[in-house]
Amino acid sequence: MPLPSPARPHRVAALAFDGMAPFELGCVVELFGLPRPELDLLWYDLTVCAQTREPLRVVGGFSMRAEHGLEALTSADTVIVPGVSDVGGPVPEPLVTALRVAHARGARMVSICSGAFALAAAGLLDGRPATTHWRYAALLQERFPAVLVNPSVLYVDDGDVLTSAGSAAGLDLLIHLVRRDHGPNVANTVARRLVVPPHREGGQAQFIQAAVTPVRDDDAVARAMAWALEHLAEPISVPGLAGVAHMSERTFIRRFRQQTGTSPLRWVISQRVAASLPMLESTAAPVEEIGAAVGFESPVTFRHHFTRAMRTSPSAYRKAFSA
Repeated sequence: MPLPSPARPHRVAALAFDGMAPFELGCVVELFGLPRPELDLLWYDLTVCAQTREPLRVVGGFSMRAEHGLEALTSADTVIVPGVSDVGGPVPEPLVTALRVAHARGARMVSICSGAFALAAAGLLDGRPATTHWRYAALLQERFPAVLVNPSVLYVDDGDVLTSAGSAAGLDLLIHLVRRDHGPNVANTVARRLVVPPHREGGQAQFIQAAVTPVRDDDAVARAMAWALEHLAEPISVPGLAGVAHMSERTFIRRFRQQTGTSPLRWVISQRVAASLPMLESTAAPVEEIGAAVGFESPVTFRHHFTRAMRTSPSAYRKAFSA
C-alpha cells in the first residue's frame, strides 16, 4: 500500500486499552511517533486513541490518558491494535464497529500479539491467514474458527490486514510496514536506529518449547556457526560443522538445537537466504548468480528455500524492495 499522497503524511492511529501492557504501544510510538528529519522524507503522523478519555490503567502501576477517541480511526490510513488485556473477554461493540468502518473505508489494519482478537471479533480475519502469540493461538482458533491461524510465524502480511506474533514480533511487523511504504533503505536505517535487525529469519516456533540457550563466544557451537558464516558459498554439511566444533555429529546436532531452536542445516539455509537479501536489494546480478554466491547448489534450490522463508520469490522480492 503506497503512501496516500505526497502532500501529507501517512496517518497512523494506535489504540490504547485499559489494563494494557505498554511495550507494544511503545513500539508503535517509537516507529511512527518520533520525527526523523535525517531521513529527509514525509514521515508518519501518529495518533493514540482510546474508547474513553478517562485515565487508562497500564501494567506496571501507572496510568495514561489518550487525547483522542475512536473518531481518530475515521481518518487513519493505518490502524494498529496492540495486545488486548483480556483475550478471553468480549471486545466492546463500539470498538468492533469502529474497526469495521475503518477497514471498509480502506484503512490498513494491523494487530500486535493479542490484538488479533480485536480484529477477529470485528470479522476482519475471517478466511484470512493470521497469527498471534503462540500461547494464544489455540484460543484464537477456538473462539474464531473462520480464521486461518498460523502459530509458527513472526507476522503475516495479507495485504490490507497484517498480524504479528508476540510482543517483540510487533517490531518485525512495524519495520516491515516501513519497508512496504518507504523501501528497504529507509527500513534498514530505522532498524539500525533501533539496534534491531531489519529482517529476522524463522518464526516464533523456536520459542515455544523452551528459551534459547545463550551462545557464548567460547562455545564450540558458536565457533562452528561463525565458520559457516565465513564459508556460506561453499558446501556445508553437518559432519563438517561437527568437525569444526570437535564434537560427534549426534552431540553437535543436539547442542545446536538446544542453543538455536533449529537444526544446523535449517540454520545454514536461513543464513544463506538472509545473505542474498542485500544483493537482491542493491545489485542487478541475475538471481542464479546470487543463489550460487550464497551457497545454493542450483537456482531451483535457491528459489525453493527463498520462497519458503520469505513467502515470495527472489524476483518478486527484488521488484518490491530493490533500491
